[in-house]
Amino acid sequence: MNDPNSLPRMIGESSSFLEMQEHVSLAAPLNKPVLIVGERGTGKELIASRLHYLSRRWEQSFLKINCAAMTETLLEAQLFGHEAGAYTGAIKQRKGYFERAHCGSLFLDELANTALTVQEKILRVIEYGEFERLGGSETITVDVRIIAATNEDLPNLARQQKFREDLIDRLAFDVITLPPLRERTEDILVLAEYFAVGMVKELGGEFFAGFTDKVEKALKSYSWPGNVRELKNVIERAVYKNGDGHISQLVFNPFESPYRLNRKGMDSNGDGAENSAANSMAAMIPDLSSADSFDFKNQVQDFEISLINQAMEQSQYNQKKAAEFLNLSYHQLRGYLRKYDLLN
Repeated sequence: MNDPNSLPRMIGESSSFLEMQEHVSLAAPLNKPVLIVGERGTGKELIASRLHYLSRRWEQSFLKINCAAMTETLLEAQLFGHEAGAYTGAIKQRKGYFERAHCGSLFLDELANTALTVQEKILRVIEYGEFERLGGSETITVDVRIIAATNEDLPNLARQQKFREDLIDRLAFDVITLPPLRERTEDILVLAEYFAVGMVKELGGEFFAGFTDKVEKALKSYSWPGNVRELKNVIERAVYKNGDGHISQLVFNPFESPYRLNRKGMDSNGDGAENSAANSMAAMIPDLSSADSFDFKNQVQDFEISLINQAMEQSQYNQKKAAEFLNLSYHQLRGYLRKYDLLN
């Protein structure tokens, strides 16, 4: 049996965080499916755990599976089980996650990565509570609450025929959207101190001396594309590198080094794409010394559109690659594309 007292804490005091927690408390007692949407590192699995342990199913099984971590066939076998001889290597009958989670909850993480055939079978379980094991003909009935999570825009995937609209309809009885860390600025230092104290204890230290003013400003001004998970890594890295004293510096990108391997986009002078981008940005900055007025908003808009177009072209119009190049999340880039009507 899972122990709810062993769950990692969720910490925050910002209004967006508290509203999200209230939403979770409201949805938890229901026996309806719930869809959790959020960027990477926002705590989707923690929210799924809270939904289970705040429900009447809390004494029953809470199983978790990452749908992106396996092939279509393996995922189907893991979810629905298989009979002996169903495929090569299936020596004996095996119960799947749905069967093992009977009367409990099943967390389907990275749901957007499932194949349409698997989605169809998941839909049947939600609608009728029935399925068959792979290679079997017996109809198995289960009572499972499905909690799903994604960092993708499922309605948009449905429009591209990459996700079933009827499955979205079933899953979206209630959708809990997790606020990114950049929208929880009041929580950044609270979380940072919590992670720092934990790392000090892990290293055998006696106390955490705190952050310098410079570090606090850096923590608040950083965009946190990796959200809480990234913040935890940055703080723990800083604690072990700074010892028991005040944390006076942070390393946001642990890969950054003058000796970094496989740097892409190097020109003949040894300068990377970063220098080209910097030169391009510098050329776009106007000289205001002789200007009577300046249209700030339009200039910023033109600047952002130019950068996005350059990144899209360089990434061969692959939005995920363009987002990585710009150090944005996929959803952030999609937001800019919609804002400036750049979606084709």
